[in-house]
Amino acid sequence: MNKEKNNYPWGHSRPFNAYVNHLKEKFGGRIQKLSVNAGFSCPNRDGTCGIGGCTYCDNSAFSPPYVFSQKSITEQLEDGKSFHRERYKTPRFFAYFQSFSNTYADIEVLRSRFAEALSVHDVEGLVIGTRPDCIDEQKLEMLAKFAENNEISIEYGIESCYNSSLQRINRGHSFETSVKALELTKKYNIDAGAHFIFGLPGETHQQMMDMVHVINELPLKTIKFHQLQIIKGTRMAKEFAENPRDFPLFLSADEYISFLTEFLTKLNPAFFIDRFAGEVNPAIVDAPNWEKMRYDQMVVRMEKTLIEKGWSQGCFSE
Repeated sequence: MNKEKNNYPWGHSRPFNAYVNHLKEKFGGRIQKLSVNAGFSCPNRDGTCGIGGCTYCDNSAFSPPYVFSQKSITEQLEDGKSFHRERYKTPRFFAYFQSFSNTYADIEVLRSRFAEALSVHDVEGLVIGTRPDCIDEQKLEMLAKFAENNEISIEYGIESCYNSSLQRINRGHSFETSVKALELTKKYNIDAGAHFIFGLPGETHQQMMDMVHVINELPLKTIKFHQLQIIKGTRMAKEFAENPRDFPLFLSADEYISFLTEFLTKLNPAFFIDRFAGEVNPAIVDAPNWEKMRYDQMVVRMEKTLIEKGWSQGCFSE
């Protein structure tokens, strides 16, 4: 497939509908997410629907060094701006409420913390990471008000389309709950994203591939994919040590790229791809070991594979 500009339906030369390119076109330049820890918890941690959280979860594994819940939201964002301006020369930002479930609080607490983030200079909008069982019409109505003058999106941790997998990893909600949350979010005209993990225990390669047909029907704007990583000290690390054969891990980057490129050819081309894989400090990962390959290196190899095969996002979608 020729990869000249505008040859793909999304209007740029990359063989997938990259969210970063969409943002550059919309805002006229790079927008950087600044992670925020607003001090929230999760209902599967505090006993509401479970304890201990998701079996794979260690929030510190993906939190940048400037994020501490002891700091105010403004302080975290200002530290993040300094960090990223020095590194990327980025002029504008989204406040990314990333740690734990960021709609799991009283409505006035949420309103105050989101308003504080939006009051910080050069913050153009919010990306709110949460669970599908932590949203309701009252919260969406509040976010819709913010969206009148700001870029607002909700990123739901869905993780799998299979309830057996969700139960096994202690998510505390069903896939049907995720569908309901996405439909409700669409009702309020708020952009919705979803996060999925490939390699969860008990899922076969074919089951993971088959998820694409279900995902394609969801009312999504953005989507993130992560390979499962076994983080040291988590409950899943103990489970993996006891029964590694039950984990369909992608043991090499090449194996993951092969799977993901095929998956992308069947994925709805209207979805913006926000992320393709997870990246944490290799020192805290039990498995898989990708020989310290950086995320950007993996994306370059994946993009090259798609181009060499003449494939693109959705080229084989139904």
